[in-house]
Amino acid sequence: MHRVYEIFEVLPNGSPQRVTVVSGLDSAKIKLHELARNTGNECFASDARTHQIVAQMNVPPSRWRASKHIFQISYDEQMGVHRAELLKSRGYNVMSAIGNPAAKLALSPIQPYDLFLVGHGAPLEARQEMVFWLKAKYPRAIIVALNPPNQQLVQADYNVQHNYPESWLPIISRELTSARG
Repeated sequence: MHRVYEIFEVLPNGSPQRVTVVSGLDSAKIKLHELARNTGNECFASDARTHQIVAQMNVPPSRWRASKHIFQISYDEQMGVHRAELLKSRGYNVMSAIGNPAAKLALSPIQPYDLFLVGHGAPLEARQEMVFWLKAKYPRAIIVALNPPNQQLVQADYNVQHNYPESWLPIISRELTSARG
């Protein structure tokens, strides 16, 4: 079953206007690219159910640089929504994808993200493969792996337990305020 995505254009007054609704992330990316080619306005795709933004285009460079960008790979929809809301409440721009295939599709072409958050809710092998892929595509970005107890992901910059935001939120804050990258 394909997820449903809404495609929006941000009007000059700053209000988002829904342009279309599509099924499947592939279709969402195609429609988003078509819309972005035909307008100079910012455009984005969001999951119709969770309202999590999965891709953006035509973001003015000055606005993109003005905030820090986190891309979250979640394997549990509810936890992903909760983490995104928590991070957004602290002023971060958060994009989310559920699972490795959706993340890889959303991250192609490569966009400048400051930090990646890899969720805990998938088998170790799937999560590890995602970290290796991220390190190959984004060698300068920070990767924070949210792990179940007694698990760590090789090449992640930080391995922390997923159920203790007080342990990973300070890491995110410190890394995104540093001059690294």
